[in-house]
Amino acid sequence: MQSSVDVRYAQTLRYIHSLERFGVRPGLSRIGALCHALGDPQKQLRFIHVAGTNGKGSTSTMLANICRQAGYKTGLYISPYVLDFRERMQIDGEMIPKERLVQVIDRVREAADTLPEDDAATEFELITAAAFLYYREENCDVIVLETGLGGRLDATNVIDCPLVNVIVSISLDHTAVLGGTLAAIAAEKCGTLKNGGVCVSYPLQAPEAAEVIRRTSEERSVTLIVPDADAVSIVHEDIRGTDAVIDGLAVHVPMLGRHMVYNACTVVAAARALNRRGLTVSDADIRAGIAQSVMPARMQIVRERPLVLMDGGHNEGCAYAFRDAAQRFLPNRRIVGICGLMADKAYETYLSVVAPLFESIVTVRPDNPRALSADALRDAAKPYCGDCTAARSFAEAAHIALEKAGADGVIAVCGSFYMICDLQKELTK
Repeated sequence: MQSSVDVRYAQTLRYIHSLERFGVRPGLSRIGALCHALGDPQKQLRFIHVAGTNGKGSTSTMLANICRQAGYKTGLYISPYVLDFRERMQIDGEMIPKERLVQVIDRVREAADTLPEDDAATEFELITAAAFLYYREENCDVIVLETGLGGRLDATNVIDCPLVNVIVSISLDHTAVLGGTLAAIAAEKCGTLKNGGVCVSYPLQAPEAAEVIRRTSEERSVTLIVPDADAVSIVHEDIRGTDAVIDGLAVHVPMLGRHMVYNACTVVAAARALNRRGLTVSDADIRAGIAQSVMPARMQIVRERPLVLMDGGHNEGCAYAFRDAAQRFLPNRRIVGICGLMADKAYETYLSVVAPLFESIVTVRPDNPRALSADALRDAAKPYCGDCTAARSFAEAAHIALEKAGADGVIAVCGSFYMICDLQKELTK
C-alpha cells in the first residue's frame, strides 16, 4: 500500500507532466512572471551556468561535486533525469525529498494560477522556478544550473550574471529551434553570456562555434577562458575511466571516454576561475570532486557478464563520442546494440556512425510520444548492420540482446534517455 507521501508525489508528477501540452515555447516572459510572483528567488542565489550541446550533465555534475568538496552547500539542476525525476533537483548530491518536491510544486502552482492565461508556464519553466525556490529556501551557497534547450531564450537564462558561464561542446541538435549551423547554435548558447561575466569554453570547439563564442565575449566584455587541449596528457585509460594530467593537475576521470577528459579539462578551468569570483576552490577540491563524479547512462557499466553499457545520447556528437570509446576500449568484442531514438532527431546520422560497430541491433520504441517506432528504426539501421531485430517491449529487447551477446559479449544500450531506466531494470535482473 502506498504511503500518503507517495500518493501525493505521484499526483504532483502527473500535474507536472500534464504541462507537456504547452510544448517547448522559447522565451523569458513567462518564467520571468512566474519567478516574480514567487519573490524572484533566483536573484538571491549564485550560479554557475552551463550551456552547450554535449557534456552539460557530466560537466555540471563535476562542478557541483567540486563546490561541495570545497565546503559550499551546492545545488545541482540538470535535465533530463534517467532513473528518478528527482535527479533534476539535488543539493550536495542528494535528490530533493518527495515530500519537499510536493510542497515546492504546490507553492509554484499557486503562483502560476495567479498569472494571466498568456503567461501559462510550460513544464520546464515550472520545474525551473520550483528549483530556484527550493535552493533559496535551503540557503544554498552556489547552484550549478544546466540549461534545457538552447540558452538565449531558455528558462534558466532568467538569472542575472552568474559567477561563471560554461559552454561545453557544441554540435548540431534541435536545429528546427536553434538553427541549422554550428554558428547559429553557438549564438543561441552565447545568449547566456551577460556583460562583464566570465566564460569558460570547451577546448575542442569547432572553429565556427569557437569564433562566435570569442566574438560574443568580446562584444559583452566577458573574460573568455579557453583551456589548452595540449595541456592534457593521458597517463592511463581503460573501461573504468582515465588517469590524466590536466594543466598540471593529476586527476582520475571515472566516466569513460576521451570526451569526458576534455569535459574535465573545461571543469578544471571553470573551478579555478571561481577563485576570482568570490569562492575558494583548491586543486585538491578539484581532484576529489572529479574523482567522485559518476552519472547514470553516460557509458555506464551496469553489469559485468555480459558487459552491459548504458549511454544516453542521440545527436551526432554523442554518436562520435560513443564510437571513439567503443573502438578504443572494446576492440574485437562482439557488441549487440539496443537502440531507441526520437523521430524528430537526426536518427539516420546517428545510426550511420554507431550502427556499424554492432554485430547485431535490437531496436525499441522509447516511452515518449515523439519516439520512432521499433520497426522504422530497424529499417533505418539495416544499411549499416546486417542483423536488425525490432522488439515489441523492453523485456523482449533485453531477452534478445542477452541471448545474442552470450556471457562473453557486450550489450550497448544507446540512444534516447527515455528508455534507459526500463532497459537497465530488464538487463540487471
